[in-house]
Amino acid sequence: MEKGKECCCYKTKQRSEEEYKSLIHRLNRIEGQIRGIKGMVEKDVYCTDILVQVAAANAALNGFSRELLANHIRTCVAEDIRQGKDETIDELVALLPKLMK
Repeated sequence: MEKGKECCCYKTKQRSEEEYKSLIHRLNRIEGQIRGIKGMVEKDVYCTDILVQVAAANAALNGFSRELLANHIRTCVAEDIRQGKDETIDELVALLPKLMK
């Protein structure tokens, strides 16, 4: 789906150009890390060397999640609270355990 297009099946969010570029940049780096790990497996690289790269990819995904969550709280959650949409707090509280697995 194109950036900025609406869909009836889920909520959407307009992101600033800066936020969009930052998130896409992180995802591109993570995608490269995953391709690198796949290449290591294909080349029969030693297990511990692969595991170090997996740990780095996990850390990168966690960093992406932290940035996205912080942006979500600063924008979507804050705006909904200002508008009296308290269900957004329940949504956030339900999300947190999923992020902390």
